[in-house]
Amino acid sequence: MDTRVLIAGAGPTGLVLGIELARRGVDLRIVDAATSPFAGSRGDGLQPRTLEVFDDLGVLDEVLGSGGPVVPLRAHVGGQYVGERRMVDPVDPTPDVPHPNPWVLPQWRTEEILRNRLAELGVRVERGVELLDFHQDPDGVTATLSTGAVHAEHLVGADGGRSTVRKALGVEFAGETDEGIRALLADVQVTGLDHSCGHWFGAADNPFHGIGLTPLPGMDAFQCNAPLTGDTDPADPLGTLQRLLDEHSGRTDLRLHDLTWSTVWRPNIRMVRQFRRGRVFLAGDAAHVHPPTGGLGLNTGVQDAYNLGWKLADGSPELLDSYEAERMPVAAAALGVSAELLRRHVDGHPDAHRRDDRGTNQLHISYRDSPLSHDERPEPGAVRAGDRAPDSPLRDENGKQVRLFDLFRGPHWTHLAFDTEPPEPTPDVHTHRISRTGPLLDPDGTAHTTYDVTPGTHVLIRPDGHIARIS
Repeated sequence: MDTRVLIAGAGPTGLVLGIELARRGVDLRIVDAATSPFAGSRGDGLQPRTLEVFDDLGVLDEVLGSGGPVVPLRAHVGGQYVGERRMVDPVDPTPDVPHPNPWVLPQWRTEEILRNRLAELGVRVERGVELLDFHQDPDGVTATLSTGAVHAEHLVGADGGRSTVRKALGVEFAGETDEGIRALLADVQVTGLDHSCGHWFGAADNPFHGIGLTPLPGMDAFQCNAPLTGDTDPADPLGTLQRLLDEHSGRTDLRLHDLTWSTVWRPNIRMVRQFRRGRVFLAGDAAHVHPPTGGLGLNTGVQDAYNLGWKLADGSPELLDSYEAERMPVAAAALGVSAELLRRHVDGHPDAHRRDDRGTNQLHISYRDSPLSHDERPEPGAVRAGDRAPDSPLRDENGKQVRLFDLFRGPHWTHLAFDTEPPEPTPDVHTHRISRTGPLLDPDGTAHTTYDVTPGTHVLIRPDGHIARIS
């Protein structure tokens, strides 16, 4: 066996999976056919649950330091300012949700941060290495790479919407691509435009037809998006965007320059009917592709990897079997939200720019129906086995304030015993006795209780921060 896990694809999904495996000491290789890293902003919206995952992976501080909040959008129609819009209304952090708002970070920078973290753990992406084919047997998977053959216990296809792994596996990618809708996306600098907010310049006769420009944190550039009509030739993306900006803004002082990335986007809404076949798994865009509405594509891929990593590291059949059972319903729901938001936009709904936080922030992902979830209470409470374990501030035996997330952070399981003795800890399970000590004071003086759990309750938290058992 050359390696335990071979990962095809070094985008956010593959990189998160690599980090999850590497920090558990699992031997792996991660290959990518591209000779250089992705250079565009594409998936630039990070959802609150993804920020919690990044906290656990040890990259949150760098992500927060490199990005910024979602800025308001100033709308102009027919050259006239018509008001300010927000995709989401910012909310204050709470004890159980420390990162409640989406965060904007160009995808290339997210990947760079994850790639550097993976390198810290001793694993480097093998660039310019293409997976050509593979076959599997009861003992493993033999993959043919452009650099030679490799034998692994498991193969994970995180190689995007055109996944070679998925195609070779013969898994159907059900859905549709709407060739009747196209949009030009690009990263470009703009002289004369305020970089502190987003801008939409719409046509007088059709406010939803025009050009949008969203500032990219940490860069002088904007991410531009412009719907394309049937007679628009995107062969010259910079020239096309400049013409559309001139036409819809009514201004002559706004000049586009230094375009670094562009693509023509079409609505592509697809999902596999299997996330696993034998020793081969699919994750991220290889398993489901989303329209950008809702900002769920990259984030759902990160959640796939976060769910799969600890299970691959353990290797038990029960855990490996649970990956598809848990992630397929979540991916289908996310795809439904993205598709509905796209429909509202195409139909010209007046609030098409708005996002339903509950549908997009991914804090409500639950695996209650998973075979791994067990709730043994006679009367289950609001929080159930399978749910995301909420954060909460506590005080340790020395009176120092800590968070539940501090206890969860790392590759281990966590056993919380509320006002009762916990079992003896093991290398894989960290145990803590949690005692009710009355209200705590936040820095602003607000009082809140540390938790609302019946004394004597035991809660087992999975390595991915979801509750496995309540008893």
